[in-house]
Amino acid sequence: MQLRVRAEQQTPDWQARYAVRSGVEGTVNEFAHGHGMRRCRYRGQPKAHLQHVFTAIAVNIERLSGLPPSGEATSSRQPTAFQDFLDQHGISRLKSWRAVSS
Repeated sequence: MQLRVRAEQQTPDWQARYAVRSGVEGTVNEFAHGHGMRRCRYRGQPKAHLQHVFTAIAVNIERLSGLPPSGEATSSRQPTAFQDFLDQHGISRLKSWRAVSS
């Protein structure tokens, strides 16, 4: 049973569906833990709904304010000592640890 489930998790279709779920769960977690949305400040569904909408707007503004203006390149960080070492010795390095697959 577990081997069948693990094999299914390696399919591109399952990984695409899980990528969407992962993003949604991250957003829900941010609302619940980062913005106190487990408890509502107001009584009544209309007021609670309004609180959720305003919180969502605030989170979107917060996310957008962290983005660089369109058309401008993001400033890259200074390379670490280890990255300098790899460059000096001609050793190729990956751009991201996410590129490594197991």
